[in-house]
Amino acid sequence: MLPIHDTSARQHTGGPAPVPGRGGNCNDRVRKPGLSDIEVEIAGLLGRSTRELRLAWRKWRRTEPPFGISRDLLIRSLASELQQRAHGSPNLALRRRLQSLARASERSARSVDPGVVLKTGTTLVRQWRGHAHTVLVREDGFEYEGQQYRSLTVIAERITAAHWSGPRFFGVTKRAHGSLLTQAGH
Repeated sequence: MLPIHDTSARQHTGGPAPVPGRGGNCNDRVRKPGLSDIEVEIAGLLGRSTRELRLAWRKWRRTEPPFGISRDLLIRSLASELQQRAHGSPNLALRRRLQSLARASERSARSVDPGVVLKTGTTLVRQWRGHAHTVLVREDGFEYEGQQYRSLTVIAERITAAHWSGPRFFGVTKRAHGSLLTQAGH
């Protein structure tokens, strides 16, 4: 466990209690543990029982660990907690970006652009050189002419015999999506 620095003892000496970030004696400030201290703490997690890990979770997060969380994930989460306490947590912009990527992953986005989500069962149709090309969005990729593909780009390259962005070729980019919504509203 990280050491707890009790500054209340200082008040008994007659001096003011330190306020973090407000001058004072540099030697009296709470020292962040060095990298080796964090490594020792993280390594110590491996030797703890699952019960002890769950207790540490409750203490640090003030909530129960998720039901069914594995021992490995408990250790990784607690190690992350130790690192954040020592070095600070990610800034707001990074946290928002990570949450956005997590949501896109949960929705099983199939295009390169995390802002565009194609639902399973959607049919995409593209006219190319006088021929209509139909693609079915499946749970595990795309189906074109009875064959399974991992991406729209592979299908677009097959149709055109040139390198194309699949989402752009089939018109499922953010810009195209936004213009379709605009047209639907008028």
